[in-house]
Amino acid sequence: MSKHAEQKSQAREKAAALHATQLRAERRRRLLLAVGAVAVVLVVIGGLVAVRLAGGGKKETAAEPSGSADSNLISTLASIPAETFAAVGSDGVQAAPAAITAPHLLSPDGKPKVLYVGAEFCPYCAAERWPVTVALSRFGTFSNLGTTHSAAADVYPNTASLSFHGSTYTSKYLAFTGVETTTNEEVNGRYAPLDKLTPEDQKTFDTFNQPPYVKSSGSIPFVDLGGQFANAGATFTPEVLAGKTQSEIANALKDPANPIAQAIDGSANVYTAALCQLTKNQPAAVCSTDAVKTAAGKLGRS
Repeated sequence: MSKHAEQKSQAREKAAALHATQLRAERRRRLLLAVGAVAVVLVVIGGLVAVRLAGGGKKETAAEPSGSADSNLISTLASIPAETFAAVGSDGVQAAPAAITAPHLLSPDGKPKVLYVGAEFCPYCAAERWPVTVALSRFGTFSNLGTTHSAAADVYPNTASLSFHGSTYTSKYLAFTGVETTTNEEVNGRYAPLDKLTPEDQKTFDTFNQPPYVKSSGSIPFVDLGGQFANAGATFTPEVLAGKTQSEIANALKDPANPIAQAIDGSANVYTAALCQLTKNQPAAVCSTDAVKTAAGKLGRS
């Protein structure tokens, strides 16, 4: 072989060796990238599992968005069997509206008027809307009820509830005004304003939302029933509703063994007893029941 041919052969061998080395390096690089990608996926999965285990999937820290109550929800609240109200009774009710000495609170058409004042951020308001709505649904019909939840940053966070903002109530026996003064969302460090009381309702709120009519001044929720009974604060602890959706709460109200039914239906029996005194025991199918008559004994004296 000539010297020139030998040099060409050596050059080809060196090129082949370099190419082989580059291929091996590329294979190693791809292998390392693949291993690294798998490791990252495993770390992410492990982190998600750890978060899931640590958080325990607590539903009370999650909230459904506010919206409109569907017809099924409203129908459920208005169709609790009389047998359930009877079975629940009112023995477990720890707080109830108190009788007050005041002029009758009437609507423009002369019906006894129920005034509710609350706020969407308030967890105690979130709890109390349930028995107020259930009781009033025994005398009339709600439309355009909203759904909401208490503030995430307050005690009993994200308690599922209804909202009276924008709702209407139709009854041949009673009138109802529901005022939600703020939303559950903060704007510049304050909950955003929502409904405003009329001058007349503001006077009722200021006059009777203080001792001796109620235990403390300015508390919400505040409920005035025809100027004859008043209540400030919740009649049961919002803790009973922790982690439940509006539908779950409503569906529980037909089971007298359920703690939710015992709390809400029991308070509704007491509210119903007060409302029956305003309507002169009409409708009789509601006001003549033993559960309502017994619940009247729970009505306090201011």
